Amino acid sequence: MTNLRTRDIVALGFMTFALFIGAGNIIFPPIVAQQAGEHVWLAAAGFLITAVGLPVITIVALSRVEGSIQILSSPLGKFASILLTVVCYLAVGPLFATPRTATVSYEIGFSSYFGDSSSSLLIYSIIYFSFVTLVSLYPNKILDTVGYFLSPLKILGLAILGLSAFFIPVGKIHPAINNYIASPVSEGIVNGYLTMDTLGALVFGIVIVKAITSRGVSDKKLVTKYAVIASIISGIGLTLVYLSLFKLGMGSHEFAPNATNGAIILHAYVQHAFGDMGAYFLSAMIFIACMVTAIGLTCACAEYFSTLTKIPYKILVFILVGFSLIISNLGLTKLIAVSVPVLSAIYPPAIVVILLSFCIKFWDKPSHVIAPVTAVSFVFGVFDGVKVAGFELPAMLQSLPLSEQNLAWLIPSALVLLIATVIDKVRK
Repeated sequence: MTNLRTRDIVALGFMTFALFIGAGNIIFPPIVAQQAGEHVWLAAAGFLITAVGLPVITIVALSRVEGSIQILSSPLGKFASILLTVVCYLAVGPLFATPRTATVSYEIGFSSYFGDSSSSLLIYSIIYFSFVTLVSLYPNKILDTVGYFLSPLKILGLAILGLSAFFIPVGKIHPAINNYIASPVSEGIVNGYLTMDTLGALVFGIVIVKAITSRGVSDKKLVTKYAVIASIISGIGLTLVYLSLFKLGMGSHEFAPNATNGAIILHAYVQHAFGDMGAYFLSAMIFIACMVTAIGLTCACAEYFSTLTKIPYKILVFILVGFSLIISNLGLTKLIAVSVPVLSAIYPPAIVVILLSFCIKFWDKPSHVIAPVTAVSFVFGVFDGVKVAGFELPAMLQSLPLSEQNLAWLIPSALVLLIATVIDKVRK
């Protein structure tokens, strides 16, 4: 029986952590911290539940089913299971998330040097996706390229940024604003939920399992054990990064007053902390952070679609990267405008499938419970997606509990879960 060496386990944990941390994760907490003001740590507690807890749980759930969303969602029935899997892979792969890593990294790290013209973005995205392709073509080497090389660079950059937040003085903490005044914890929960890292975890599961088996580990219990350890390491890493970024944003009013997004705060902070060199440091860190995420997404999507379609893995890498390259040149604003409603619709059923997978032995016929709950969460998720897209909903749907937080699906799903469970037990 093959076991992983300690250094391989650590590298696997670093790789898992690095796959999660993209540019969005780095720029999101500072703006939450600035707006939460004196309630920052209450907001941070809520944020960590959904931005760290859910992704870690997802990796654990997937490690029990060979990293496959399709196996995880099999209680939904073959057609619905494949449909959910394909939609998740496309959404966090070539349609939205992978192209967004290129556009975000360009706008944050390089647009100030090369301008906002479409030709500059095109040249950048060609160079960016060339690196992504080169690494993604060799998935069995991903533990070496990402785990041993790119991840340490990414973690070093984050460590410098994080430590500076605690040791370099910033301004005073201002009063909380907006929803952070009355309900900082729930607002933090919602903001962590909207980072969409759980969907990313759904597709990264297969990359992590593949990295473990590439080292000769074949025993299913060992694969699960190492995946759980990796998810715990990544969870600790994510928590430390988020806490340091919350600390960074707390006193940011002095150098970035009333900022509209975290990128503005981050730019102003590195200028404040490191001077002109800070801009170069931020560009390099964002580039590596986004590229590692793009590599993980490309490997996962190519792995899944090669199994589904029987098209060779390497050909799919070129197809997926080419598609991502084209989509990325639409620009970040258009990309986000299209992606957010779609992600809002598919996120609730994905969460339901993940959480209920741990309870599958509790029911006599799991499909009779999981399928209706997932269907209800999807229907209400579609309502949330329609609302996010800017369309007017009927007054009855707008007044649903938790609708303002884009969590209108939660209570109906819980009620259907309760009813379906009672029916399952009574029928026995």
